[in-house]
Amino acid sequence: MRSRPRLRCSRGRTGSVAGMSDVETVERFIAAAPEAIWALVADPRRHHEIDGSGTVRDAKNLPERLELGSKFGMSMKLGLPYSMVSEVIEFEPNRRIAWQTYPPGPGRYVAGGRIWRYELEPVEGGTLVRESWDISQERVKAVVRPARNKTRASMEATLERIERIVTDAA
Repeated sequence: MRSRPRLRCSRGRTGSVAGMSDVETVERFIAAAPEAIWALVADPRRHHEIDGSGTVRDAKNLPERLELGSKFGMSMKLGLPYSMVSEVIEFEPNRRIAWQTYPPGPGRYVAGGRIWRYELEPVEGGTLVRESWDISQERVKAVVRPARNKTRASMEATLERIERIVTDAA
């Protein structure tokens, strides 16, 4: 019998307005090696498998391998279909990856800028996985802030999906 996974949410301290932080973080212990989890989160072709929001569809314009500065596109759907372009802005293999998202083309100058970050910390028996939604560089924070609670719930679902995929594969 597996024990209930540890799940914790926290709010970062940067850029808070009216007591509200610009960073939302969810973490979960997963009984798998960081390398197994990394193989999943660092592969945008598999993001639709782990996405807890149900908005991610297909990756497009992928580099052969993600690294710092890599750019990739994502087909999305939230009611209506749309696209986002992401650039890897933090990269430490098997430990940390983050990408910043914008709408394609000139839309990037008026919207977007949120950062999605995954941090993998080896711990006894597995990995502590942190997912963060960072809107500190978002162009129109007032538009995305109301999505905080839904985003947190989606991140919790994402970590649950990651756990299921990597532990079922083991």
